[in-house]
Amino acid sequence: MSSLTADALVRIFPGRGGDVRAVDEVSLEVRPGELLVVTGPSGAGKTTLLNLLGGLDRPTAGGVRLGDVDLGELDDDALAALRRDRFGFVFQAFGLVPVLSAAENVEVPLRLQRVAPAERDALVAEVLDLVGLGAHAAQRPYELSGGQQQRVGIARALVARPDVLLADEPTGQLDSGTAATVMDLIGDLVHGQGVAAVVTTHDPLLVRRADRVLDLHDGRVRSS
Repeated sequence: MSSLTADALVRIFPGRGGDVRAVDEVSLEVRPGELLVVTGPSGAGKTTLLNLLGGLDRPTAGGVRLGDVDLGELDDDALAALRRDRFGFVFQAFGLVPVLSAAENVEVPLRLQRVAPAERDALVAEVLDLVGLGAHAAQRPYELSGGQQQRVGIARALVARPDVLLADEPTGQLDSGTAATVMDLIGDLVHGQGVAAVVTTHDPLLVRRADRVLDLHDGRVRSS
């Protein structure tokens, strides 16, 4: 497992009224087994920061490293391979394929990595058990609750044993009780599996589950 490091990240988007600095000189480090929560109001730059950290977008200035790999030195194909093999992503909208079962949704990253079928089956069963959904493997997303769907998304993000877990408002569509359960699950899995995790949220009730908190406002880290 490797640390994820960002150095003076800047992301500027052109706008009709002038350039918008969505992320402005943000630096951070997340170590294996650590849960970093990025908080702040809507429009603070949380999603943009997460996209930069995961190689889904490239910074205007600054850089991101995963261990000894500088994401800025990779071409698009190499960056896509890095995302596939070493990052796990969890999205607010779950992002599950409706026609696939829970197990088949979780299996997708392993198919992309061309993992052998027997090993795929074992890994999928293991991670579904970890998130408490072993008995729901054959069910499709519409047969699951919102909290269960998000747990499938977490299982899918973790099945390939990534170095980094990036979760963008993973509890935004859940009620407060289910949201707390999902955040507890993420924390337990991160600490148990040694994954470096960054989770964005605007919910102050979830911040207490973090090992560290980064408070983002107008693209900049606000000192506490």
